[in-house]
Amino acid sequence: MNAIAGLFALALLANTLPSARSKTEAELLTKTQALVDAVAPGNKGPWNEALDQGFIGMDENGTVRSKDELIREIEPLPAGLVGHIKVENFRVRQTGALAVSAYELQESLDYRGQPLHTRYRSVDTWLRTKQGWRLMAQHTSAVLKDPPAIKLSQDELCAYSGRYQLTPEIQTTIKCVADGIEAERAGRPNVTYRPEVRDLFFAPGQPRSRRIFQRGPDGSVVSFVDRREGEDIRWVRIAGQ
Repeated sequence: MNAIAGLFALALLANTLPSARSKTEAELLTKTQALVDAVAPGNKGPWNEALDQGFIGMDENGTVRSKDELIREIEPLPAGLVGHIKVENFRVRQTGALAVSAYELQESLDYRGQPLHTRYRSVDTWLRTKQGWRLMAQHTSAVLKDPPAIKLSQDELCAYSGRYQLTPEIQTTIKCVADGIEAERAGRPNVTYRPEVRDLFFAPGQPRSRRIFQRGPDGSVVSFVDRREGEDIRWVRIAGQ
């Protein structure tokens, strides 16, 4: 074989062999899927084997757990609940013995005959040891989505119309529109809000926030609060429709 043919053969061989990175990705994907498969039946074995003794994890509620704390909480789903979790969009970045994976979890749960679907995103840190890959850290967050909107009559929606004040210099105008209300504020784009329940509105695509209208003793709307992460900013109504 001449030199050129030899180089060509090596190039073909290199293109057909999986890279070190793809091997790591495939291995960690398999391990990750095995971990989430163990959740519904309450199988502690895969978690006990995969987690490093110094593991630290934060779940979607912000709770931080050690390896022992996490494994103690792994229990089978209660009777009447059937669940499955699928790992998707799995990506890995590796530097030496350290690898970080980012992925989505698609959770399907049959809750006593009612189907529920929840998405999570997670970032894991793995360390390659003599015993294999060990999970050092994990951070999981829920992917929030808009709630279903209800139908209010036009009269009900127009009851929120008016001008509201945060400070004398900062004001917003609320107008009733089809299926919701629209907020106008100088220097900002208009925002449409949909009713979740009476007096409670959400802006599509902003599931972390709510706009809650408040009423006076006579039942009329007197103010609203913008609530995010349990914290309120109050606006006072200064003019009606």
